[in-house]
Amino acid sequence: MIKTEIGYTTVEAITVRGRDLATQLIGKIDFIDMMMLVILGRECQGNERELINTILVTVTDHGLTPSAVAARLTYMGAPEASQAAVAAGLLGAGSVFLGSMENAALMLREYANRIDANASNEDFIELATQVIDERRANRQQLFGLGHNIHINGDPRIPALREVSERTGYFGKHWKLLLALDQVSQQKLKRRLPANTAGAVGAMIADADLPTPLARGFALVGRCAGLIGHIMEESTAPIGKELWDVVLSQDPRNRLPERSARK
Repeated sequence: MIKTEIGYTTVEAITVRGRDLATQLIGKIDFIDMMMLVILGRECQGNERELINTILVTVTDHGLTPSAVAARLTYMGAPEASQAAVAAGLLGAGSVFLGSMENAALMLREYANRIDANASNEDFIELATQVIDERRANRQQLFGLGHNIHINGDPRIPALREVSERTGYFGKHWKLLLALDQVSQQKLKRRLPANTAGAVGAMIADADLPTPLARGFALVGRCAGLIGHIMEESTAPIGKELWDVVLSQDPRNRLPERSARK
């Protein structure tokens, strides 16, 4: 028999994780609890709701990112299929954008297993040095570090750290991330400041949530941002302008100037 534990429908009712959707869920719980119920089979525990809400707010939109550009250009070509535009934007969630949060969580979890959460700052600095040396020797990327714009420090890090500390999810993964930031200034040619991907990865790990949720929450939040771009594209389109910029960069696409009429 093919079935799922997430939910099922009968003539009389719709059941999600053992609860009646109409009488036990609609109007009774918020979206974050519903999301956690569907994903993990339980509602939020402790201060998870505030932590997850903070992550969703953080990842919703960052302006004209590659995902937003992809969504706008897809909408320009198929305005009748907004779902295709959202899908196009999400397909780029890989090791550079959005998906890097999961990579950071994996990396932090791998190395944080070597240290106790109550270890001294000096111990975390020593571990961070080992991490950088090992990953450089193996030509592995340092996920959660570096930013092409915020080269002196990601302005979101203090806010994310404050939420983690206030909610009780500031542990060894956060401490390792901040130590990596500090050590990078000494070991590398330039500082690689902790970025949002690293912070979200640390938040997921310190909350002891499944690692794939780092990317999953990023996708959920970014969906809302992409819908915003599509709505704006429908009233104040810039897709054609973006396309014209691409065409103008290739001299083979430039048409000869017309001679002035006499």
